[in-house]
Amino acid sequence: MAQSKKLNFMVVDDSKLDCFIAEKIIKNTGKCESIRSFLQARDALAFISSTPPDEHSHTILLVDIQMPVMNGFQFVEEFEKLPKEIIEKYTIYIISSSINETDLSKVHNYKSVKQFLNKPLTSNNLSVLLG
Repeated sequence: MAQSKKLNFMVVDDSKLDCFIAEKIIKNTGKCESIRSFLQARDALAFISSTPPDEHSHTILLVDIQMPVMNGFQFVEEFEKLPKEIIEKYTIYIISSSINETDLSKVHNYKSVKQFLNKPLTSNNLSVLLG
């Protein structure tokens, strides 16, 4: 019963094209209640910290690593400083085309990051995370 519940999604990526592709793939899953895209990590963080989470919903965050101003790792570091009641309403997946071993291993240093996904986002890797 809980698995049929629709989820909220948030895409944080400085590429308009990657945001567009992610939105289309997410909408096609049939599990999407809402979706928001942010081209700047700071804007996404400001939204998360200033918008009280709905107590009955959960949001999947797809965060790119390589972004100007605030990269994905900096975003996660700031996200993890937010109050626990906000953090527990989100699950973060890092998305990147980077195959840098340092980036891949760094993902595991953050307790709020569930997994690393390769770009571009596909319906296959999205269906795996939605299980």
